Amino acid sequence: MPTVVRALLVFGLLYLFLVGISVLEGGISSLGEGIQEQLFTSVKNPIAALCVGILATVVAQSSSVTTSTIVGLVGTGLLPVEAAVPMIMGANIGTTVTATLVSLGHLRRSAEMRDAFAAATVHDYFNLLAVAVLLPLEMATHVLARSATWLSDRLVGTGGGTFKSPVQQAVKGPAGWVRSALESTGASGTLLGVLLIIAGLVFIFVALAFITTNMKALVADRMEQSINAFLGRSGGAAAMLLGLVITMAVQSSSITTSIMVPLAASGVLTLRSVYPVTLGANVGTTITGILASLATSRPEALTIALVHTLFNIGGILLFYPVPAMREIPIRLATRTGEVAARHPTVVVTGVGVSFGVIPLLGSVTLRGGTTHGHEFFSRRRRCGDRLGRPPDQRDAGRRSTQL
Repeated sequence: MPTVVRALLVFGLLYLFLVGISVLEGGISSLGEGIQEQLFTSVKNPIAALCVGILATVVAQSSSVTTSTIVGLVGTGLLPVEAAVPMIMGANIGTTVTATLVSLGHLRRSAEMRDAFAAATVHDYFNLLAVAVLLPLEMATHVLARSATWLSDRLVGTGGGTFKSPVQQAVKGPAGWVRSALESTGASGTLLGVLLIIAGLVFIFVALAFITTNMKALVADRMEQSINAFLGRSGGAAAMLLGLVITMAVQSSSITTSIMVPLAASGVLTLRSVYPVTLGANVGTTITGILASLATSRPEALTIALVHTLFNIGGILLFYPVPAMREIPIRLATRTGEVAARHPTVVVTGVGVSFGVIPLLGSVTLRGGTTHGHEFFSRRRRCGDRLGRPPDQRDAGRRSTQL
Protein backbone atom coordinates (compact mmCIF):
# COMPACT_ATOMS: atom_id res chain seq x y z
CA MET A 1 0.00 0.00 0.00
CA PRO A 2 1.41 3.47 -0.86
CA THR A 3 2.61 5.47 2.13
CA VAL A 4 0.22 8.37 1.45
CA VAL A 5 -2.77 6.04 1.28
CA ARG A 6 -1.72 4.30 4.48
CA ALA A 7 -1.31 7.64 6.26
CA LEU A 8 -4.82 8.70 5.17
CA LEU A 9 -6.13 5.36 6.41
CA VAL A 10 -4.55 6.02 9.83
CA PHE A 11 -6.29 9.40 10.04
CA GLY A 12 -9.59 7.74 9.13
CA LEU A 13 -9.07 5.11 11.82
CA LEU A 14 -8.27 7.81 14.36
CA TYR A 15 -11.59 9.45 13.50
CA LEU A 16 -13.35 6.08 13.98
CA PHE A 17 -11.66 5.81 17.38
CA LEU A 18 -13.05 9.21 18.43
CA VAL A 19 -16.52 8.25 17.17
CA GLY A 20 -16.27 5.12 19.32
CA ILE A 21 -15.52 7.23 22.39
CA SER A 22 -18.57 9.39 21.70
CA VAL A 23 -20.81 6.34 21.18
CA LEU A 24 -19.47 4.77 24.38
CA GLU A 25 -20.25 7.93 26.34
CA GLY A 26 -23.79 8.01 24.93
CA GLY A 27 -24.30 4.37 25.87
CA ILE A 28 -23.25 4.90 29.46
CA SER A 29 -25.57 7.90 29.73
CA SER A 30 -28.46 5.77 28.42
CA LEU A 31 -28.11 3.11 31.11
CA GLY A 32 -30.69 2.99 33.87
CA GLU A 33 -29.85 4.93 37.00
CA GLY A 34 -29.65 1.77 39.12
CA ILE A 35 -27.09 0.20 36.81
CA GLN A 36 -25.09 3.42 36.84
CA GLU A 37 -25.01 3.49 40.63
CA GLN A 38 -23.95 -0.14 40.83
CA LEU A 39 -21.29 0.35 38.19
CA PHE A 40 -19.57 3.23 39.89
CA THR A 41 -20.23 2.69 43.59
CA SER A 42 -19.17 -0.96 43.44
CA VAL A 43 -15.50 0.07 43.54
CA LYS A 44 -15.24 1.63 46.97
CA ASN A 45 -11.57 1.14 47.62
CA PRO A 46 -8.64 2.76 45.78
CA ILE A 47 -6.68 -0.50 45.86
CA ALA A 48 -9.63 -2.28 44.23
CA ALA A 49 -9.78 0.51 41.65
CA LEU A 50 -6.06 0.01 41.01
CA CYS A 51 -6.63 -3.73 40.49
CA VAL A 52 -9.56 -3.05 38.17
CA GLY A 53 -7.29 -0.86 36.04
CA ILE A 54 -4.61 -3.57 35.89
CA LEU A 55 -7.04 -6.38 35.08
CA ALA A 56 -8.95 -4.41 32.46
CA THR A 57 -5.73 -3.52 30.65
CA VAL A 58 -4.41 -7.08 30.78
CA VAL A 59 -7.67 -8.41 29.32
CA ALA A 60 -7.88 -5.72 26.64
CA GLN A 61 -4.14 -5.90 25.96
CA SER A 62 -4.26 -2.13 25.56
CA SER A 63 -3.94 0.67 28.09
CA SER A 64 -5.32 2.95 25.37
CA VAL A 65 -8.66 1.11 25.48
CA THR A 66 -8.74 1.17 29.29
CA THR A 67 -7.84 4.84 29.64
CA SER A 68 -10.19 5.83 26.83
CA THR A 69 -13.02 3.95 28.55
CA ILE A 70 -12.21 5.63 31.87
CA VAL A 71 -12.14 9.01 30.15
CA GLY A 72 -15.54 8.22 28.64
CA LEU A 73 -16.94 7.31 32.06
CA VAL A 74 -15.61 10.50 33.59
CA GLY A 75 -16.95 12.40 30.60
CA THR A 76 -20.48 11.27 31.47
CA GLY A 77 -20.15 12.65 34.99
CA LEU A 78 -20.83 9.23 36.49
CA LEU A 79 -17.28 8.39 37.55
CA PRO A 80 -15.59 11.06 39.68
CA VAL A 81 -12.03 12.04 38.88
CA GLU A 82 -10.71 10.98 42.28
CA ALA A 83 -12.10 7.46 41.82
CA ALA A 84 -10.66 7.21 38.32
CA VAL A 85 -7.10 8.13 39.35
CA PRO A 86 -6.20 4.68 40.80
CA MET A 87 -7.70 3.01 37.72
CA ILE A 88 -5.45 5.10 35.48
CA MET A 89 -2.45 4.06 37.58
CA GLY A 90 -3.51 0.43 37.30
CA ALA A 91 -3.71 0.74 33.52
CA ASN A 92 -0.08 1.89 33.57
CA ILE A 93 0.92 -1.34 35.30
CA GLY A 94 -1.30 -3.57 33.17
CA THR A 95 0.11 -2.27 29.90
CA THR A 96 3.54 -3.71 30.72
CA VAL A 97 2.25 -7.27 30.34
CA THR A 98 2.60 -7.17 26.54
CA ALA A 99 6.37 -6.71 26.55
CA THR A 100 6.64 -9.25 29.38
CA LEU A 101 4.80 -11.84 27.28
CA VAL A 102 7.01 -11.00 24.28
CA SER A 103 10.08 -11.73 26.38
CA LEU A 104 8.80 -15.26 27.09
CA GLY A 105 9.51 -16.07 23.46
CA HIS A 106 13.17 -16.38 24.49
CA LEU A 107 12.53 -19.01 27.17
CA ARG A 108 14.64 -21.71 25.52
CA ARG A 109 17.74 -19.51 25.20
CA SER A 110 18.87 -18.58 28.70
CA ALA A 111 21.22 -15.72 27.77
CA GLU A 112 18.61 -14.10 25.56
CA MET A 113 15.92 -14.72 28.17
CA ARG A 114 17.97 -12.95 30.81
CA ASP A 115 18.35 -9.78 28.75
CA ALA A 116 14.87 -9.89 27.22
CA PHE A 117 13.08 -10.37 30.52
CA ALA A 118 15.15 -7.64 32.16
CA ALA A 119 14.25 -5.24 29.33
CA ALA A 120 10.57 -6.05 29.79
CA THR A 121 10.46 -5.93 33.58
CA VAL A 122 12.37 -2.66 33.94
CA HIS A 123 9.13 -1.08 32.71
CA ASP A 124 7.14 -3.16 35.21
CA TYR A 125 9.29 -2.14 38.13
CA PHE A 126 9.31 1.53 37.28
CA ASN A 127 5.52 1.66 37.04
CA LEU A 128 5.08 -0.34 40.25
CA LEU A 129 7.46 1.96 42.12
CA ALA A 130 5.75 5.05 40.73
CA VAL A 131 2.37 3.75 41.91
CA ALA A 132 3.79 2.78 45.31
CA VAL A 133 4.90 6.38 45.85
CA LEU A 134 2.28 8.43 44.03
CA LEU A 135 -0.93 6.55 44.93
CA PRO A 136 -0.56 7.09 48.72
CA LEU A 137 0.55 10.67 48.01
CA GLU A 138 -2.52 11.24 45.86
CA MET A 139 -4.82 9.74 48.49
CA ALA A 140 -3.35 12.03 51.14
CA THR A 141 -2.98 15.28 49.18
CA HIS A 142 -4.82 14.87 45.83
CA VAL A 143 -1.87 16.61 44.23
CA LEU A 144 -2.36 15.00 40.80
CA ALA A 145 -6.09 15.72 40.63
CA ARG A 146 -5.57 19.27 41.91
CA SER A 147 -2.85 19.98 39.38
CA ALA A 148 -4.79 18.42 36.50
CA THR A 149 -7.92 20.36 37.43
CA TRP A 150 -5.98 23.62 37.57
CA LEU A 151 -4.44 22.90 34.20
CA SER A 152 -7.70 21.83 32.54
CA ASP A 153 -9.39 24.94 33.93
CA ARG A 154 -6.79 27.04 32.16
CA LEU A 155 -7.19 25.08 28.96
CA VAL A 156 -10.97 24.96 28.67
CA GLY A 157 -12.09 27.80 30.94
CA THR A 158 -14.57 27.91 33.82
CA GLY A 159 -17.30 30.24 34.97
CA GLY A 160 -20.23 28.07 33.99
CA GLY A 161 -19.31 27.85 30.33
CA THR A 162 -19.50 24.63 28.40
CA PHE A 163 -16.56 22.75 26.99
CA LYS A 164 -17.07 22.87 23.23
CA SER A 165 -14.50 20.77 21.49
CA PRO A 166 -14.20 20.87 17.71
CA VAL A 167 -13.46 17.15 17.85
CA GLN A 168 -16.70 16.54 19.69
CA GLN A 169 -18.61 18.46 17.04
CA ALA A 170 -16.86 16.46 14.31
CA VAL A 171 -17.89 13.08 15.79
CA LYS A 172 -21.38 14.13 16.88
CA GLY A 173 -22.98 13.27 13.53
CA PRO A 174 -21.71 9.67 13.14
CA ALA A 175 -22.38 8.96 16.82
CA GLY A 176 -25.96 10.13 16.31
CA TRP A 177 -26.33 7.88 13.28
CA VAL A 178 -25.30 4.87 15.35
CA ARG A 179 -27.84 5.76 18.04
CA SER A 180 -30.58 6.27 15.45
CA ALA A 181 -29.80 2.94 13.79
CA LEU A 182 -30.06 1.10 17.11
CA GLU A 183 -33.24 2.95 18.09
CA SER A 184 -34.80 1.95 14.77
CA THR A 185 -34.55 -1.68 15.91
CA GLY A 186 -36.79 -0.87 18.87
CA ALA A 187 -34.01 -0.71 21.47
CA SER A 188 -34.48 1.80 24.28
CA GLY A 189 -33.48 2.46 27.88
CA THR A 190 -31.01 0.03 29.37
CA LEU A 191 -30.90 -2.18 26.26
CA LEU A 192 -30.04 0.82 24.09
CA GLY A 193 -27.31 1.81 26.54
CA VAL A 194 -25.76 -1.66 26.49
CA LEU A 195 -25.85 -1.82 22.69
CA LEU A 196 -24.25 1.62 22.41
CA ILE A 197 -21.50 0.60 24.82
CA ILE A 198 -20.82 -2.56 22.81
CA ALA A 199 -20.78 -0.58 19.55
CA GLY A 200 -18.47 2.03 21.03
CA LEU A 201 -16.03 -0.58 22.33
CA VAL A 202 -16.06 -2.37 18.96
CA PHE A 203 -15.19 0.89 17.20
CA ILE A 204 -12.40 1.57 19.70
CA PHE A 205 -10.90 -1.94 19.49
CA VAL A 206 -11.04 -2.07 15.69
CA ALA A 207 -9.64 1.42 15.26
CA LEU A 208 -6.77 0.89 17.68
CA ALA A 209 -5.94 -2.52 16.18
CA PHE A 210 -5.71 -1.20 12.64
CA ILE A 211 -4.02 2.04 13.69
CA THR A 212 -1.36 -0.07 15.37
CA THR A 213 -0.92 -2.33 12.33
CA ASN A 214 -0.70 0.48 9.81
CA MET A 215 1.47 2.77 11.90
CA LYS A 216 3.82 -0.12 12.50
CA ALA A 217 4.07 -0.58 8.74
CA LEU A 218 4.76 3.13 8.31
CA VAL A 219 7.23 3.53 11.15
CA ALA A 220 8.33 0.34 12.83
CA ASP A 221 10.09 -1.28 9.87
CA ARG A 222 12.83 1.33 10.12
CA MET A 223 12.61 1.68 13.86
CA GLU A 224 15.26 -0.78 14.97
CA GLN A 225 18.08 0.82 12.96
CA SER A 226 17.02 4.33 13.99
CA ILE A 227 16.82 3.47 17.67
CA ASN A 228 20.17 1.73 17.66
CA ALA A 229 21.95 4.64 15.97
CA PHE A 230 20.20 7.27 18.08
CA LEU A 231 20.64 5.65 21.47
CA GLY A 232 24.25 4.85 20.75
CA ARG A 233 25.15 8.50 21.03
CA SER A 234 22.31 9.98 23.11
CA GLY A 235 21.59 10.38 26.78
CA GLY A 236 18.48 9.65 28.77
CA ALA A 237 16.53 12.77 27.77
CA ALA A 238 16.93 12.10 24.06
CA ALA A 239 15.97 8.44 24.52
CA MET A 240 12.84 9.48 26.41
CA LEU A 241 11.95 11.85 23.61
CA LEU A 242 12.37 9.04 21.11
CA GLY A 243 10.10 6.75 23.13
CA LEU A 244 7.52 9.52 23.40
CA VAL A 245 7.54 10.30 19.68
CA ILE A 246 7.38 6.65 18.59
CA THR A 247 4.49 5.95 20.98
CA MET A 248 2.59 9.03 19.82
CA ALA A 249 3.07 7.86 16.24
CA VAL A 250 1.93 4.26 16.73
CA GLN A 251 -0.62 5.09 19.49
CA SER A 252 0.67 2.21 21.58
CA SER A 253 3.32 2.06 24.28
CA SER A 254 3.16 -1.73 23.99
CA ILE A 255 4.64 -1.60 20.48
CA THR A 256 7.47 0.67 21.62
CA THR A 257 8.38 -1.41 24.66
CA SER A 258 7.91 -4.71 22.83
CA ILE A 259 10.35 -3.65 20.13
CA MET A 260 12.92 -3.01 22.85
CA VAL A 261 12.75 -6.64 24.02
CA PRO A 262 14.29 -8.41 20.97
CA LEU A 263 16.81 -5.58 20.61
CA ALA A 264 17.94 -6.18 24.18
CA ALA A 265 17.88 -9.96 23.76
CA SER A 266 20.12 -9.71 20.69
CA GLY A 267 22.55 -7.45 22.50
CA VAL A 268 21.89 -4.47 20.23
CA LEU A 269 20.67 -2.37 23.16
CA THR A 270 21.67 -2.45 26.79
CA LEU A 271 19.18 -2.31 29.62
CA ARG A 272 20.29 1.23 30.42
CA SER A 273 19.44 2.28 26.86
CA VAL A 274 16.05 0.58 26.93
CA TYR A 275 15.02 2.06 30.28
CA PRO A 276 14.58 5.75 29.27
CA VAL A 277 12.81 4.79 26.04
CA THR A 278 10.12 3.01 28.07
CA LEU A 279 9.71 6.11 30.26
CA GLY A 280 9.13 8.23 27.18
CA ALA A 281 6.62 5.64 25.99
CA ASN A 282 4.75 6.06 29.28
CA VAL A 283 4.20 9.73 28.53
CA GLY A 284 3.49 9.20 24.84
CA THR A 285 0.65 6.77 25.51
CA THR A 286 -1.28 9.44 27.43
CA ILE A 287 -1.97 11.26 24.15
CA THR A 288 -4.70 8.71 23.42
CA GLY A 289 -6.54 9.66 26.59
CA ILE A 290 -6.22 13.37 25.84
CA LEU A 291 -7.65 12.78 22.36
CA ALA A 292 -10.48 10.76 23.89
CA SER A 293 -11.25 13.59 26.33
CA LEU A 294 -11.78 15.95 23.40
CA ALA A 295 -14.67 13.79 22.24
CA THR A 296 -16.59 14.27 25.50
CA SER A 297 -18.70 17.18 26.70
CA ARG A 298 -17.26 17.62 30.21
CA PRO A 299 -13.96 19.21 31.27
CA GLU A 300 -13.53 16.49 33.91
CA ALA A 301 -12.66 14.10 31.09
CA LEU A 302 -9.71 16.31 30.17
CA THR A 303 -8.79 16.46 33.85
CA ILE A 304 -8.43 12.67 34.20
CA ALA A 305 -6.50 12.50 30.92
CA LEU A 306 -4.10 15.11 32.29
CA VAL A 307 -3.84 13.15 35.55
CA HIS A 308 -2.47 10.26 33.48
CA THR A 309 0.11 12.56 31.89
CA LEU A 310 1.11 14.17 35.19
CA PHE A 311 1.40 10.77 36.87
CA ASN A 312 3.89 9.56 34.27
CA ILE A 313 5.87 12.79 34.27
CA GLY A 314 5.85 12.77 38.08
CA GLY A 315 7.23 9.24 38.15
CA ILE A 316 10.08 10.25 35.87
CA LEU A 317 10.90 13.29 38.00
CA LEU A 318 10.89 11.15 41.15
CA PHE A 319 13.16 8.37 39.94
CA TYR A 320 15.23 9.41 36.96
CA PRO A 321 17.16 12.59 37.89
CA VAL A 322 18.73 11.09 41.06
CA PRO A 323 21.26 8.37 40.13
CA ALA A 324 20.55 6.24 43.21
CA MET A 325 16.80 6.27 42.51
CA ARG A 326 17.33 5.73 38.79
CA GLU A 327 19.24 2.53 39.48
CA ILE A 328 16.49 0.85 41.51
CA PRO A 329 14.35 -0.41 38.57
CA ILE A 330 17.51 -1.38 36.65
CA ARG A 331 18.88 -3.46 39.53
CA LEU A 332 15.54 -5.14 40.19
CA ALA A 333 15.09 -5.94 36.49
CA THR A 334 18.64 -7.28 36.20
CA ARG A 335 18.15 -9.67 39.12
CA THR A 336 14.75 -10.74 37.79
CA GLY A 337 16.30 -11.45 34.40
CA GLU A 338 18.92 -13.66 36.01
CA VAL A 339 16.21 -15.61 37.85
CA ALA A 340 14.27 -15.94 34.59
CA ALA A 341 17.28 -17.45 32.84
CA ARG A 342 17.76 -20.07 35.58
CA HIS A 343 14.13 -20.82 36.49
CA PRO A 344 11.84 -20.11 33.52
CA THR A 345 8.92 -22.06 34.97
CA VAL A 346 8.92 -19.90 38.08
CA VAL A 347 8.90 -16.80 35.92
CA VAL A 348 5.94 -17.95 33.82
CA THR A 349 4.00 -18.70 36.99
CA GLY A 350 4.97 -15.34 38.44
CA VAL A 351 3.72 -13.49 35.38
CA GLY A 352 0.34 -15.24 35.62
CA VAL A 353 0.01 -14.51 39.33
CA SER A 354 1.18 -10.90 39.06
CA PHE A 355 -0.96 -9.87 36.12
CA GLY A 356 -3.93 -12.20 36.59
CA VAL A 357 -4.53 -13.72 40.00
CA ILE A 358 -3.58 -10.78 42.23
CA PRO A 359 -5.52 -8.11 40.29
CA LEU A 360 -8.55 -10.41 40.06
CA LEU A 361 -8.54 -11.15 43.78
CA GLY A 362 -7.96 -7.51 44.63
CA SER A 363 -10.78 -6.24 42.44
CA VAL A 364 -13.22 -8.87 43.75
CA THR A 365 -12.40 -8.97 47.47
CA LEU A 366 -11.93 -5.23 47.97
CA ARG A 367 -14.55 -3.97 45.51
CA GLY A 368 -17.43 -3.73 47.95
CA GLY A 369 -15.51 -3.01 51.13
CA THR A 370 -16.57 -0.03 53.22
CA THR A 371 -13.00 0.94 53.92
CA HIS A 372 -11.10 4.18 54.09
CA GLY A 373 -11.05 4.12 50.30
CA HIS A 374 -14.84 4.46 50.19
CA GLU A 375 -14.67 7.29 52.72
CA PHE A 376 -12.00 8.89 50.54
CA PHE A 377 -14.24 8.82 47.46
CA SER A 378 -17.45 9.88 49.21
CA ARG A 379 -15.81 12.52 51.39
CA ARG A 380 -14.56 14.29 48.29
CA ARG A 381 -18.13 14.54 47.00
CA ARG A 382 -19.54 15.78 50.34
CA CYS A 383 -17.05 18.45 51.18
CA GLY A 384 -16.73 21.87 49.55
CA ASP A 385 -14.49 22.59 46.63
CA ARG A 386 -10.91 22.95 47.86
CA LEU A 387 -10.15 25.39 45.08
CA GLY A 388 -12.68 27.76 46.56
CA ARG A 389 -15.81 27.07 44.53
CA PRO A 390 -18.90 26.33 46.65
CA PRO A 391 -20.88 23.11 46.13
CA ASP A 392 -23.88 24.88 44.62
CA GLN A 393 -21.79 26.25 41.78
CA ARG A 394 -20.17 22.88 41.31
CA ASP A 395 -23.51 21.11 41.13
CA ALA A 396 -24.77 23.72 38.67
CA GLY A 397 -22.30 22.41 36.17
CA ARG A 398 -19.11 24.37 36.66
CA ARG A 399 -17.24 21.24 37.73
CA SER A 400 -18.21 18.12 39.67
CA THR A 401 -14.71 17.34 40.92
CA GLN A 402 -13.88 18.57 44.44
CA LEU A 403 -10.22 19.25 44.89
